[in-house]
Amino acid sequence: MALFTFKGGIHPYDGKELSKDKPIKEYLPKGDCVYPVSQHIGAPATPIVKKGDRVLVGQKIAEAGGFVSANIFSSISGTVKTIEPRLTPAGAKVNSIVVENDGLFESVEFKAEKPYEEMSREEVIGAIKEAGVIGLGGAGFPTHVKLSPKNADDIEYIIINAAECEPYITADYRCMMEIPEKMISGLKVILALFPKAKGIIGVEDNKPDAIKKLEGLTATEEQIQVAPLKTKYPQGAERSLIFATTGREINSSMLPADAGCIVDNVATAIAIHEAVYEGKPLFERVVTVSGDAISEPGNFLVRSGTNVQELVEAAGGFKTQPEKVISGGPMMGMAMYSLDVPAVKAFSSLLTFTKDEVSKNEPSNCIRCGRCVSVCPAKLMPTMLADYADHHAIDLFEKYDGAECVECGSCSFICPAKRPLTQSMKAGRRQVLANRRKK
Repeated sequence: MALFTFKGGIHPYDGKELSKDKPIKEYLPKGDCVYPVSQHIGAPATPIVKKGDRVLVGQKIAEAGGFVSANIFSSISGTVKTIEPRLTPAGAKVNSIVVENDGLFESVEFKAEKPYEEMSREEVIGAIKEAGVIGLGGAGFPTHVKLSPKNADDIEYIIINAAECEPYITADYRCMMEIPEKMISGLKVILALFPKAKGIIGVEDNKPDAIKKLEGLTATEEQIQVAPLKTKYPQGAERSLIFATTGREINSSMLPADAGCIVDNVATAIAIHEAVYEGKPLFERVVTVSGDAISEPGNFLVRSGTNVQELVEAAGGFKTQPEKVISGGPMMGMAMYSLDVPAVKAFSSLLTFTKDEVSKNEPSNCIRCGRCVSVCPAKLMPTMLADYADHHAIDLFEKYDGAECVECGSCSFICPAKRPLTQSMKAGRRQVLANRRKK
C-alpha cells in the first residue's frame, strides 16, 4: 500500500495503546461550568445573558463579536452565577460566563430550521455559524469563515485531517471507529459547497482498522478518497498534510485556500453534520485523558465548560502525582499549572506524566550534527535560526525564513545537545510577525 507523506519528521513514542481501545464514555459535569468568551481565533463573543438568568443545555449565552468570531452555548442547565475573568487551559485570564449547575440538564429542542436537502449554500454556512463550530484540531478558527473563501470555484480539495499524529491522543480515532458516518456526512456537506472539489480523508497507517472502516463506508463515494499516511510526526500539521495528500506547498503568508485546499479536523466534520442535520450547537466534544500518571486512561464525551479536575476524577484519579500536565499533545500542547480550568471547545486532551523529562534536560553546545535540519518539515536550519533569535538578530532570522517555522517541536526532540530550539524559534517568529503587523 503506497503511503502519503512529507520530507522530514520524527517518530516519538506514541503512547496510544493506553487509550485507543477505550470506547467513548459520556461525562456529565457535576460542578459549575465556566465558558470563556474567547475560545477561538478572532474577536471574543459578547455575553447575551446576565447574572441570575436561568439557562438550558444548548442555549446561546454569547454571540459572535464579529465575522471572525463564534457563538457560545451552555452545556448544562442552571443559573448564571457571574461574568468575570477566569483562568483558561492556556494560562490566560479571559472574561467568562459562570453557570451554576442544577444537575437537571434540561435542554432546548435541537431541530434544523429546514431539511438539509432544501438548504441553500448560504443557509448551510449560516447553520454552521449559528452552531458556533470552530476548528477542533487546536487552532480554533471559526469554521464558517474557513468555508467562505473569496472564490469557491478555486477550491479543489477538502481534506479531513484524521492523522492524529500527536502522541497519546486517541479522541479522533475513537470517533472514526464509533461514529464515522457523522464525519463522512460532515465532509459531504462541505463538498456540496465546493462543486469542483474532491474529498480526501488522511489517516496514519497506525490506524489500519479505521482506514479499513472508512474505505468500506466510502467505497461508492466517487468524490471521496481515503489516503493512508505514513505514521510520522507532524503528519497532521496543516502544511505537511496538504503536501502529503496533494503535493501542494503553502508558506506562512498563505492560507490553505490559496493552494485550493480546505482542511478540517475529524471532530469539526462531526460538528458540521450535527449543526446542519440536527440543528445541534457545538457544546461537547470527545476528549482523551491519558498519560502514565492517570489511573484509567480513556476517551470521554465532554461538555464545554467542565472543570478539568473532574476529568481526572472521571479517569480514576492520579495513580501517581504528576510532575507535568498538558492540555493538548506532548509536542505542541500547553503545560498547565492548574487543573481548575474549563475544558474549552478546542480542548482535545488532558495528558498527565509522572516525570517532567524536558525540564531535566541540560542544554549543551551545538555539535553541528545536522539532525534538526534533517527532520524539519519546513526545510529550515533550526540551529542557525535559533542562534539568530537568541541574539535578537531578527533581520537575519527573517531573511533565512525563520517565520516559516511551524513550531512542531521536531528539532528540539531530535537534538542530542538538548537545546531548546523550538522555544527560540517560536520567540523569533513572534517578533517577526509583530514587526510585520507594525508595518
